[in-house]
Amino acid sequence: MSSFDLTGRSALVTGGNRGIGRAIALALAEAGADVVVAARDLERLETVAAEIRDLGRRTAAIPCDVTDRAQIDAAVAGAVEALGDLDVVVPNAGVATGAPAEK
Repeated sequence: MSSFDLTGRSALVTGGNRGIGRAIALALAEAGADVVVAARDLERLETVAAEIRDLGRRTAAIPCDVTDRAQIDAAVAGAVEALGDLDVVVPNAGVATGAPAEK
C-alpha cells in the first residue's frame, strides 16, 4: 500500500465493526490514517479499535445506529472530537428492510 499513503489523515467508518467496514477501517489504518469506527455493537467496535491501536493509529469506538439522525450527528461530532477534522468518511453501514427488491 505504499502508493496509498494516508499518513496524517483521519477517517470515520460507519459499520466499522465487522465485514467490509472492519476491513476498510483496518486498511485505512494500515495506510497511515487515524480511524474512528462507528456501529451499533460497542463490544465489536472496541475489538476493532484495539486492532487499529495495535497498528499505531489513534482511534475511537462510537456506538451509532445510522437509522437515527441524532446518532449520526453525535458520531460525527465524536469523531471530530477524537481526531480533529475528518478527511475521509466511509458511509459503509447498511440497513436491511426486508422488503422486496422492487420496493
